[in-house]
Amino acid sequence: MSSEARGITVLMAEDDADDRMLARDAWEESRPAGELEFVEDGEQLLDYLRHRGRYTGRDRAPLPSIILLDLNMPKKDGREALREIKTDPQLKKIPVIVLTTSRAEEDIAKSYDLGVNSFIVKPARFESLVEVMRCLAEYWFGVVELPR
Repeated sequence: MSSEARGITVLMAEDDADDRMLARDAWEESRPAGELEFVEDGEQLLDYLRHRGRYTGRDRAPLPSIILLDLNMPKKDGREALREIKTDPQLKKIPVIVLTTSRAEEDIAKSYDLGVNSFIVKPARFESLVEVMRCLAEYWFGVVELPR
């Protein structure tokens, strides 16, 4: 079954507008099937997932296939959002991949303790980000069986 037929949506939580633009460009250049959606902080992420606030009325929209999560965001950071996602029976099966600039061992260990599926340090070069997006799409949508 093709990725498009499965209705793949990747939801990226990223507060930096330039990083969102680069991620969108890298996603498009890597040419995966599926849509890349954005939220700007952990509060928006949880509103999106729970169809609250400006995301009310999206009840028929499926949950994302995976979440790309920055750790350092305003309002509610990625660690807090991850904790809420992984303790919510409706959301905990969604794979969450941390995609952040942090290389701190504490952030890596804490993220895995909270249930993250992968931890990736954002590459500095655009070409490397394209490769990360291509590898993510290939692995999560070509190799892995995701829950529906």
